[in-house]
Amino acid sequence: MIIDAHNHPDWHDHNLDRFLENMAANNIDVTWLLSWECPADEADPSYNAAMMSLSDKVPIAFSRCVSYAERAPGKFVLGFAPDPRRPEAIDQLDAAISIYGVKVCGELKLRMMYDNPDALRMYRFCAEKKLPVIVHIDYEFDTGRKYPRPNYWYGGGIEAFERAIQACPETIFLGHAPGFWAHISGDDQYNKVAYPKGPVLPGGKLIQMMRDYPNLYCDLSAGSARIALDRDHEFSRDFLIEFKDRVLYARDYFDNLHQELIDSLNLPQDVRELIYSGNALRLAPL
Repeated sequence: MIIDAHNHPDWHDHNLDRFLENMAANNIDVTWLLSWECPADEADPSYNAAMMSLSDKVPIAFSRCVSYAERAPGKFVLGFAPDPRRPEAIDQLDAAISIYGVKVCGELKLRMMYDNPDALRMYRFCAEKKLPVIVHIDYEFDTGRKYPRPNYWYGGGIEAFERAIQACPETIFLGHAPGFWAHISGDDQYNKVAYPKGPVLPGGKLIQMMRDYPNLYCDLSAGSARIALDRDHEFSRDFLIEFKDRVLYARDYFDNLHQELIDSLNLPQDVRELIYSGNALRLAPL
């Protein structure tokens, strides 16, 4: 069984029909379908060509996730991450769990520090409801762009995320995106380029955090994870074996590059099964 633990509706030219065709072509049985609900002025406009939310208020509305799940029963696990700065956030999440069976809090992608007190309260609620929390981290650095913003940072960096993990030990967090995966190496490129390449050097903050915090998991989606794991295959094989119980296959896109990379690493069968579905099933049983 293969579960894609990170994707979105109406994303990169895929409506429901194309989405289901793509899942079948890549042997994906189930997809975690995630919202991205942030204020419109916090969304990087470079994503405009990739998404088509029918809401004019948020980039990827939870209502689109619900629409997919209702039209294709059994193919999707619903994810919803309201903006915790909103006073109704936890009530909305609670209602989404009760009414629609939401099993994942994601994707959280906001221009706020992830240890914001309101966010901590929502994470603790997620622990009570047994929802894993998927967070997107991007650093602030010069992109050469001036308008509408010189950059689009999300989360406040790995330190703010670590404080949230420490403050909420009962909450399962999945790290995702460039500002998370750049820390696989100790080369200090995380705040200089979005997708560092080259040999993986000792001292990566991500490795130490995985060893220190049993409630931290990894979301293998997007170019950020794929490029990080493609830097040094011997290192990546050891990494996936060491943390086999806390790594989830995911795409955030519609190609098959992640499967090709994982399959090229000659991993033991039990490790492959955990990455492709076992860990996802444990966090969000079908």
